Amino acid sequence: MGLPRVIAKLSNLKSVSSSTFDEDRNTNWHSYDSWLEKHPSALDKFQKMMHGAENKKIVVFLDYDGTLSPIVNDPDVAFMTDKMRAVVHEVGCCFPTSIITGRSREKVYDFVQLDNIYYAGSHGMDIMAPLQPLRVRDWKYHAKAVDLKGNKLVIYQPANKYLSEINQIQMSLKEKTAAIDGVKIEDNKFCMSVHFRNVSDEDLSSLEEEVKSVLEEHPHFRLTRGKKVLEIRPPIDWDKGHALEYLLDSLGLGSSNDVLPIYIGDDTSDEDAFELIHRKRQGYSIIVTSIPRETWASYSLYDTTEVMLFLEYLTKWKSISPAS
Repeated sequence: MGLPRVIAKLSNLKSVSSSTFDEDRNTNWHSYDSWLEKHPSALDKFQKMMHGAENKKIVVFLDYDGTLSPIVNDPDVAFMTDKMRAVVHEVGCCFPTSIITGRSREKVYDFVQLDNIYYAGSHGMDIMAPLQPLRVRDWKYHAKAVDLKGNKLVIYQPANKYLSEINQIQMSLKEKTAAIDGVKIEDNKFCMSVHFRNVSDEDLSSLEEEVKSVLEEHPHFRLTRGKKVLEIRPPIDWDKGHALEYLLDSLGLGSSNDVLPIYIGDDTSDEDAFELIHRKRQGYSIIVTSIPRETWASYSLYDTTEVMLFLEYLTKWKSISPAS
């Protein structure tokens, strides 16, 4: 079966999923379509993208929340579907694949439960990657590990020296926000997430004041924002873009001219990886959003259903690609 026929068959699924679009898309239809001219659908442009991928070594990078699983009110139950898990497993069989998330590495592994992909938690400050000779980086923040299958891996934790202070900040946050209903402090090991999706509007300013008061005692730590979340990170020059570069280097592809990273994510923290891909002009960046917004990403997908369809396209393309 040729690629056009594969895409036509999968597009039937796309037309079904489009019927589930919420009223928000109908309300913002014209602005969204205008935005799509700058950030076209990765599904609609798939053939063009894969034409540029011929004879390239594709490496896939995925965010978790809002990309592989829907955004939910309780971050502890942000489960991916069995169908999505099966699709991600198939992608991992076809291409080197990594999940880069703000969650702790252990927590996202519990959600995903796949052993054929790599994991980078805490916005890339906790990476489990293939064991390769490291040309540039020393072993100061590295530790060797072995997975359940006996594969040799390396764990990279560049913010390890801040772990004690991070724990202190977490205790202070819990004390100072205890009286605010709906707030949830999530321990992501090397960073912390203060979720306020369930906090009333009248309490939001109080919550932000309390968070900032904690950081006054730790002024070198950084405060960033995501989707209904405040995130506290240690003062190191490290983000999802750096994690992407590290993983490529660990895969032996850091200096390769024929590598083609594909990064899919939905949050502001993913913009660091999008910007890196834009700056290097090497790879495809895809934002997952139903609302037009400023982004470094070149392409877009509307929701997690479209992410799954794109990944299905990718594995089908791999199965019929002449390079395979």
